[in-house]
Amino acid sequence: MFSFKRKKAALLGIDISSTSIKLLELSKNGDQYKVEAQAVEPLPADAVVEKNIQDAEAVAEAIKKAIKRTNTKAKFAAVAVAGSAVITKSIQMPAALSDNELEEQIQLEADQYIPYPLDEINLDFQIIGPSEKAPDMNDVLLAASRSENVEIRTAALDMANLTAKIVDVEAYTIETSVPMVVEKIPEITSDSIIAVIDIGATMTSLNVIINNMLIYTREQAFGGKQLTEEIMRRYALSYEEAGRLKKEGGLPDNYIPEVLEPFKETMAQQVSRFLQFFYTAGHHDNVDIIVLAGGCASIAGIDEHIEEQLGVKTIIANPFSNMSLSNKINPTTLSNDAPSMMIACGLALRSFDDGPY
Repeated sequence: MFSFKRKKAALLGIDISSTSIKLLELSKNGDQYKVEAQAVEPLPADAVVEKNIQDAEAVAEAIKKAIKRTNTKAKFAAVAVAGSAVITKSIQMPAALSDNELEEQIQLEADQYIPYPLDEINLDFQIIGPSEKAPDMNDVLLAASRSENVEIRTAALDMANLTAKIVDVEAYTIETSVPMVVEKIPEITSDSIIAVIDIGATMTSLNVIINNMLIYTREQAFGGKQLTEEIMRRYALSYEEAGRLKKEGGLPDNYIPEVLEPFKETMAQQVSRFLQFFYTAGHHDNVDIIVLAGGCASIAGIDEHIEEQLGVKTIIANPFSNMSLSNKINPTTLSNDAPSMMIACGLALRSFDDGPY
């Protein structure tokens, strides 16, 4: 959402999560997207805590490693701040205002909507469209984040020899990438209610989208770290070893029935809780499809388990299923990483926005 007005150029999508850096570069020929570069680079423990960067230098080093591994030549990037670090507000403004007039008016009135001094925030806006309540007005979405949230991300990119062109909001990157996931599903229409549940290492988010528009978002602490810690405790392993064996296999025979299956049940309960929050918050009492994203979506059979428990069609996110691949891309690696690449994909897709950044 927070844009720096410079000449338009191809962007790397850089998702900075609590445990890793995800890098993605896309190109486009006509309507066909192509994956040019992709990497997931682990971060040191506590470099990022619950989406807050604690060690910008460590983040920069991981980005450098990802760049070196992919051999990308791109010099510009888009990153995102967590939804919990952003205040959004929908307001109405006269439709007759030009873009410059609208920007001036919002700057004048922003202190009515944002509970921070204006010199301590980065503020951006997006015109949603004509207001249903007043035909001569437009609905406008304001988004604001404390400047420190933006500056530490742009500083990490700078240390990695990249220039930040866009700082977006994670929930809106999901909104951008969802059409890539559901476009070939025949029962999904423009007015279908799509619930994207991104279960990462430490945080889970629910983003509900209708007509390619985000209508609800929520975050809370829950993630795959809990499974890793249970493996550590049960089998007396280090955190690193537990994480490796969780991913690669090699744990004792009782791991699946005694550790993994209970965690899958906990995941299903968490998904159900998130949906209940959504149902009680608005005008909907169902969703048409659940899209599982994040590292935990790679757990074998989790989509079938949640679909069976909740009675809602559930799929694993793969925004690359209809994209072509550069010969530098390993299809198996990309497929394995795909559920955790939704934010990086949404950021990389900003390369193809109309107009300047």
